[in-house]
Amino acid sequence: MGARDAAPTITIDQGNAAGSGPRLQLKGRWTLRYAAQVSAALADAPDQAGSVDATAVDRLDSAGVLQLLRFAHRRQIDFAIFDFRADHHALVAAIEDVADDRPRKKPEYGFAAALGRLGFAVVDNWVEIVALISFLGENLSKLLRMIKQPRRFRLTATVSHMEQVGLDAVPLVFLLSYLVGAVIAFLGANILQDFGATIYVVELVNVAFLREFGVLLTAILLAGRTASAFTAQIGAMVSREEVDAMRTLGLDPVDVLVIPRLLALMVTLPLLSFIADIAGLLGGMSVGAFSLDIPPQAYLSRMQETMHLRHFLVGLAKAPVFAMVIALIGCLEGLQVEGTAQSVGERTTSSVVQAISLVIVLDAIAAIWFMQVGW
Repeated sequence: MGARDAAPTITIDQGNAAGSGPRLQLKGRWTLRYAAQVSAALADAPDQAGSVDATAVDRLDSAGVLQLLRFAHRRQIDFAIFDFRADHHALVAAIEDVADDRPRKKPEYGFAAALGRLGFAVVDNWVEIVALISFLGENLSKLLRMIKQPRRFRLTATVSHMEQVGLDAVPLVFLLSYLVGAVIAFLGANILQDFGATIYVVELVNVAFLREFGVLLTAILLAGRTASAFTAQIGAMVSREEVDAMRTLGLDPVDVLVIPRLLALMVTLPLLSFIADIAGLLGGMSVGAFSLDIPPQAYLSRMQETMHLRHFLVGLAKAPVFAMVIALIGCLEGLQVEGTAQSVGERTTSSVVQAISLVIVLDAIAAIWFMQVGW
């Protein structure tokens, strides 16, 4: 075969295209060596082409198949109606399967690219917010259903999660709260001693921990410790198709996996917040006794005189809300795992970031609201 016969060509058969446009007949070698001629031939093909006959093609490689795929996509022709020789079918099928697996584009830089990424991030965050609100509604409705049907309540699973979420976290919560209470007392003393008002460190530590730091530190610790655990546990079950098996058996994954974790966290987070308050106050008292010349008796007496119950109630009222947010985000991200190890890692990271961010935002809103109402 000469070079002229090997070049890719396209001829038009008008007789075999009744009602569907002319039929294109391909000949020659449609390979990488003749890529330029292939592109030119396809560019000159009539726009009204209805089908393609490639049975007369002498040689065909992946480059030729890819160009035909792109030609079909540009002309909006169904690639399934292309006729190929029997010995070319395996190659065509293999290339068609991987044609969309192209390498990712390199990241673009500049104002337009940054604006585009910002827009996508806003849309993704909005979708996550809508999904979280929807998941909250679903859990509330199924909690009401559980009240009507107590047999759905899983006591053993709830108690087990209470142990993992609450009891196992007590040492960490106590230690960190104690140290943060001591740090607040040190910082407050450094400022107040210039005014001869070191004794007011007692009020500073009391109000800070009872209203804000006790519940906030506990919620942030559990957001990193518990939300990630919930996501990893449920995500692993999703990747192993255990959640699908539950649905096949007629079990509701929300009843089995989500509600026990939600109730366990809503019970244990207020208790852990109380422990954090006690630890923070002890940290402040330790600093007062050893560094500020405030004996424990004087510290406790001042605490009794200046402490108000409303500060404790303000902090404790936020604990169930934070618990619900952490549990819902952790479980929702776990149920959204797509079945791969990479997806489990990504969702775990996302759950921690979302839980911590939302807890801090809600705490700031609550602080402003309580201040406005005079609490």
